Amino acid sequence: MQYRVLVQRPSEQHFVASILGLSNVVAGGKTEAEAITKIKAALKSQLAASKVVTIDIDSEPNQIESTDPWIKNAGIFADDPMFDDFLNEVAAFRKQVDDSEPV
Repeated sequence: MQYRVLVQRPSEQHFVASILGLSNVVAGGKTEAEAITKIKAALKSQLAASKVVTIDIDSEPNQIESTDPWIKNAGIFADDPMFDDFLNEVAAFRKQVDDSEPV
């Protein structure tokens, strides 16, 4: 397997190497090569004492649905054949009100 290693040089006499994505695997050395050698050993040790598993989490109800009053009613008119007529009546009424108001 390949791992990406971040190598930093905090001072002239010190290098620090860390495995990207595994913040607890870090090693230092006086040279870049020494830091990389130590990080390889640290990673091998970590992997020897560990394993990667995949878990499933039961999904809970969407928090938005329980807190947003608009969400629970979204789409309730999707199958209503009269809804388009209702929207047209609303639009006509708004136009009538807008036309009657002085500018």
